Amino acid sequence: MRINLTSVFVDDQEKALRFYTDVLGFVKKDDVPVGEDRWLTVASPEDPDGVRLLLEPSGHPAVGPYRDALVADGIPLAQFDVEDVVAEHARLAALGVRFTQEPMEMGPVTTAVFDDTVGNLIQIAHMR
Repeated sequence: MRINLTSVFVDDQEKALRFYTDVLGFVKKDDVPVGEDRWLTVASPEDPDGVRLLLEPSGHPAVGPYRDALVADGIPLAQFDVEDVVAEHARLAALGVRFTQEPMEMGPVTTAVFDDTVGNLIQIAHMR
């Protein structure tokens, strides 16, 4: 058994696609119309056939309260691994990404948390 797909709920799929590709650097994998929405996935350019991230529409009534509670408590919805949190923080901040947690060392792990512009907090991390 292995993880093939995971998702983040997004307020606007097109805005999410631009952010996740143009800013974060993921590559678009799937873009299939599904009614008014799309089956829209991205993947890491370092592993384009690996785990995909579904940019899932946030229309379900349970999504709003769930995400609002996570954001209010500063809890990231997802975590992405990076080689150097400080360097990635600097790169993303230069592109205008808003961080809610600056790079922080916690034992063997360094993390930072940013707003993905479509309703979520995302954590980047690296374990030494």
